[in-house]
Amino acid sequence: MFGLFKKKKDLVGIDVGSSSVKLVQLSPVKDGYQLQNAAIVPLPPEAIVDNSLMDSVAVSDAIKNLVTSLGIKAKDAACSISGNAVIIRKIMLQTMTSEELEEQIGWEAEQYIPFDIKDVHIDFQILGPDSVDPAKMQVLLVASKKDIINDYGSVLADAGMHLSVMDVDAFALQNAYELNFGSSDEAHALVNVGAGIMNMNVVKGELTLFTRDVQMGGNQYTEEIQKQLGVNAQEAERMKLLAAGQKPSGPLFDVIARVSDSLAQEIRRSVDFYNSSASGEERITRISMSGGCSKMAGLREAVAAKLGMEVELFNPFERISYSEKDFDPEYLQEIGPMMAVGVGLAIRRVGDK
Repeated sequence: MFGLFKKKKDLVGIDVGSSSVKLVQLSPVKDGYQLQNAAIVPLPPEAIVDNSLMDSVAVSDAIKNLVTSLGIKAKDAACSISGNAVIIRKIMLQTMTSEELEEQIGWEAEQYIPFDIKDVHIDFQILGPDSVDPAKMQVLLVASKKDIINDYGSVLADAGMHLSVMDVDAFALQNAYELNFGSSDEAHALVNVGAGIMNMNVVKGELTLFTRDVQMGGNQYTEEIQKQLGVNAQEAERMKLLAAGQKPSGPLFDVIARVSDSLAQEIRRSVDFYNSSASGEERITRISMSGGCSKMAGLREAVAAKLGMEVELFNPFERISYSEKDFDPEYLQEIGPMMAVGVGLAIRRVGDK
């Protein structure tokens, strides 16, 4: 979304999350992409709150440290936003060409965007003709306030980088999935569970059918451990990280199981909401999970039990080549679910729409 240049060249994918910054750099090769860089650096607590950059210096320093330590020469970056930082609407319009819609989108968007149209960046994707009225077409409308984009641009500039492409988390996730596994004729939910937000994107083929962001994630585990077990925030976070990927026992297990059940219930609400208005062939049949919390013990099992369907862990490095001299396969397997959005950003190019 919001591509800003005409000449296409490589860039760096930088996923700024509420708990960490993830960086991915890929190079196009004959059969796909090769991994050049992949790294994570944590952010201090509350550096980002509700998708707002509360501590711009900390975020900028984190990006700069990653770029410097990895010896990255590229200066162009792709970032993404989600939650209340972006508005996504599926709208119905009279059938027209992409060029015609480009000229009219500002006027059309005014009916759906609760801000002054001069204060937002707008993008769109034509999804295809309406199944009921062929004289109309479905369009995915995306908008974000300019000041949010400007904030990201300033943070990157302070880190010596340039914001060339601004995307949306859910769409970056879709790009990463399609890069590794192609598109499917079945409706498929991609669920990315980060520290502060959970993104869902329901896709079929190459089309987005439904998106939803929920302000829930790994922070729920930390807060509940802190409250129920009487430990400070730092110790609660440590206990949560130790419990990820293995089965905790005793009181810690009870706390984690309750939070996993709560997150699974929220995912079920989103799936049920979508399925309630979807036609038979567009109903969700399976789920792929990513994000740091996707590895939390019992979460995928809880989601599968709530929904009665297959829930798989998505590794965005599955079909990306890399040198084992430069990257430990076990490390990539470990961090993979956290890097899904970053991989989706890294395949963007300067000049992309």
